[in-house]
Amino acid sequence: MAEVIWTESALSDIDDIGDHISKDSIRYAELTVAKLFESPDILELNPMAGKMVPELQNESIRQLTRGSFRIIYRLVDEKLIEILTVHRSARLLSNTYDFENLVNE
Repeated sequence: MAEVIWTESALSDIDDIGDHISKDSIRYAELTVAKLFESPDILELNPMAGKMVPELQNESIRQLTRGSFRIIYRLVDEKLIEILTVHRSARLLSNTYDFENLVNE
């Protein structure tokens, strides 16, 4: 079983998403944030559940798509997965703050 950990950047992304949605609906913001936090649970037993991120062409950088969001993660090894970022699917990955540094750590 793999351990899933959230980077500070991904946690900040979740906070920003919740803040943005709560301007229109606090309840929908709560539901969306909970769904995004729960989604990577599948990776504990099935780390390859997500698809490879097409922009990066790197087998160890993968994504889960949940609604209009992408949850980008890295397979560090068979026992560790890092959630790198969460953002709207419509946004370019290159627009994610400091994403290149996260991927290259």
